[in-house]
Formats: sequence, structure tokens, C-alpha cells
Amino acid sequence: MLCPHIATNYDYYIINVVNSQYIVFCFLKMYQNYSLMELLGYKNHIINLYYFGKCGGKIIKIAIPRALLYYEYYPLWKSFFEALGAEVILSSKTTKDIMNDSIKYCVNDACLPVKLFHGHAKSLIGKADYLFIPRLKSIAKGEHICPKISGLPEMVKFSVPGLPPIIDTEVNLRKSKRSLKKSFFDAASYITQDKKNIQKAATLALSAHREYISALKSGKLPSELLENTHLTKPTASDLNIAVLGHSYNLYDSYSNINILNKLAAYKAAVYTPEGFEDALIDKYSRIKGKKMFWSLGKRQLGALFGYIERKMDGIIYIMAFGCGIDSFIADLCERYAKRNGIPFYLMILDEHSGEAGINTRIEAFTDMIRWKKRNENYNPAFR
Repeated sequence: MLCPHIATNYDYYIINVVNSQYIVFCFLKMYQNYSLMELLGYKNHIINLYYFGKCGGKIIKIAIPRALLYYEYYPLWKSFFEALGAEVILSSKTTKDIMNDSIKYCVNDACLPVKLFHGHAKSLIGKADYLFIPRLKSIAKGEHICPKISGLPEMVKFSVPGLPPIIDTEVNLRKSKRSLKKSFFDAASYITQDKKNIQKAATLALSAHREYISALKSGKLPSELLENTHLTKPTASDLNIAVLGHSYNLYDSYSNINILNKLAAYKAAVYTPEGFEDALIDKYSRIKGKKMFWSLGKRQLGALFGYIERKMDGIIYIMAFGCGIDSFIADLCERYAKRNGIPFYLMILDEHSGEAGINTRIEAFTDMIRWKKRNENYNPAFR
């Protein structure tokens, strides 16, 4: 319970439990325009100074590219490194220059998100002591992740010249979550060897990750929490559209040409996969009793069946050209959507995607859904 003074005089509070001690951080209304990550950063700064006793000495700077699984795990790694006394440097939002570098430094047959990761890494040269690119092999027991994500450290290292040393900590939870402890210690070894402080930092990082996931389940979007960028709400929506796809395809507004706000402009209420609890995703994603072993694909398939059950007016799936996992998952989603009579649009992104073409397709898709709703009894069969 918060004391009456705190509950009355403060609008935001974040509670941490470290070594059985409750630490309460309170924020006044003046902070209401700050994103969750800015508040968490301020919180970690205080912990570094007063709880861990870190002050003085050279501050190590660790760079993190704003690409791929940044939208999934940035709060965790940011909190972890800051709790160890390091400064986290994040690349800017995707720009034309970053896109051009992505094409220049990455191999041609890679998908757009992997190319963009190279461009973001290039933009961080000279800004940090280390570049953090974890080798993600599995993020859940018995599941796998995209092999290109697993090979990112080597791809970036041998493609982009002039990079700082890379922290390529392996994360492999396929057999057990216990290996996560080793991952934390490996990543921390570039900063400190103090096991006690590393354990404290890991506890704080997992706490920050839980806060972030909880906020996503409550209806917030990653772009709102990480970048304080709010989705435009339609004044009067008459369509409910589910937009599926990996987080890096949904929330990088430069690469997807701001599709979420475009849908809002066409008076459509937008729903994304993040709002579903993990238990529901597991339940919905099983096809004929079989478990989907691709972690990122499982979320899309689970969200699809969840939104079919909620009777969406239409479903849009955003995938990157050349994505091996999505070439399978998107096809499954389209088949099940059509079996249930829900209009489905597959939007494929690459570095050549143009705004005019996207606008035309989105407008046509929403117009046809409205036409269908107005003419439910119309039978288009040839007579």
C-alpha cells in the first residue's frame, strides 16, 4: 500500500523490490509527457548513485541500434546496463541516410529489417565504447527465432567497417530459462566483475521488462512507451482493423510509411498483437494440437485467431520481402482469415516501397470493407 501522502500528491509511482527493500519512485504531473523509458532511466540513475554507490570514474558507453528486437527488449537491456553504471546510447529513428547506409552495407538477399539494423549500427560509429548486438538463438523454451537474428553479430561485424567492439552475448532459452543468468553475466563482464552488483542489475532489468510487458498488455503500444509517439485516434471509427506483423515492421514508421496513422486517418480503429496475454497466444497458436516453434510467428498466428474470435472487420499483415518465417505464417493467416470471411491484405515491405502505392492500397482496402458491410446480402456470383 502507498501511504496517503504519496497517493494524494503524486501522479506516477514505480515500485522496485531490491534485496527485500521497497524503493518507491514518485513523479509529479510535470512528468506526464515523459515516456516510460525516460522515467525508468531517471529511476536507474538514482539507484546507481544511492543504492549501488556508483560515482566517479569513466562511464562506459554502450550503443544499441533502434532496430529489430529493440521494440521487445530495449527496456530490459537499458535498465541492466544503466544499473551497472554504463550510459546507453540509442541510435536515432530511421531516416533516409540510415536507409541508404542499410542498402550500402548489408548483403542484397537480406530482408529490410536486417538491412536497417546495419544502417542503425553504422550511425552509432564513434558514439560509444561498445556496440551491443546479442546473439539471440531462442527467447522461449522449446522455440526458435529467425536464423538471421542469431547471426547478426557476424553479419554486422564483417559488413560495416569502423565499428566499436561488439558485445555479442548469447541468449538461448530453448532448454531452460536458467541460461539467462549466464547471459547477464557475460554482458556485464565488459563493465564489471562484481557478481553482487551484476545480480542486482539483473533483478532490476527483469523488473523493468515486466513493467514494460504489463504496459503493453494494458493496451499501450511500444512506440508510445519507448518513444512517446502516440497513435492518432480516429474521431469516429466505423472499422476495426487488426494489423499483424513483427514489432519492427509495425512500429518503424519510416520503413512502413506510417501505416498505423494512415489507417486512423481512414477512420479505422487499429489493433495489434501486443494486447494478448501469453497464455492466450499459446492457446490460439496451436494448429490441430501442434505447437508453433517459431516464437515471433507464434505471436502472429495466436493474435490472428484471437482477432477472428473478436470478429474484426479486416486484417492487414505486414511482412518484409524475403522473410522466410513470414512466407509461411502470412500464408497460414490469409487462409484462416478467408475461411472465416474476413478481408485480408498482405502488405510487403522493402527498400523500394513507395508512399503513393501504400496509400492507394489502404484506401481501396478500407473502402471495400465498408462496401461489403453496406451490402451484406449482395451475391457476386456470375448468373
